[in-house]
Amino acid sequence: MELPRTTAAMQDDTFGGGDGDLLGRALVVIVDDRVSTGEVTDATGPLVTELLAEAGLVVDGTIVVPGESVAIRNALNTAVIGGVDLVVTVGGTGVSPRAVTADATAGVLDRPIPGIAEAIRASGLAAGAVDAGLSRGLVGVSGSTLVVNLAASRAAVRDGMATLTPLISHVIAELSGLEEN
Repeated sequence: MELPRTTAAMQDDTFGGGDGDLLGRALVVIVDDRVSTGEVTDATGPLVTELLAEAGLVVDGTIVVPGESVAIRNALNTAVIGGVDLVVTVGGTGVSPRAVTADATAGVLDRPIPGIAEAIRASGLAAGAVDAGLSRGLVGVSGSTLVVNLAASRAAVRDGMATLTPLISHVIAELSGLEEN
């Protein structure tokens, strides 16, 4: 079995404005057959990383996997076992036969959060990101990690992150036990 391609973990402790402002740790998982083989360059991973850093998260790295259920589940389990607070997958959320990210994610989630997934789809479609509107992406919790599936276009990523960002600190606080309810 071929291991997923990764980028180096970010080591800058000042990312996000210093330790006092950090919300937690994140991992980005790019689901794309052509990126995983090196045929094309990943265009969305750096965007997600930048948006997560702006939201106050330290991004441990980016994992690139092919659109295969086992590879996606392994990447998600790696994130959960690694203790990240948030894992964002990009790609493989549509209706084509190779779009299996939602199916793989469903097998990893302990509790779905359908309201966030619905909000991401609705805001993406309203902004004209058709792939966001057609996305079967899920959002939920695995262990104490928030898992979010985003569609692959840059527009869907930008809009999905704009919808998700105001919610991240609240969800992470609840998962870490800092907030009751």
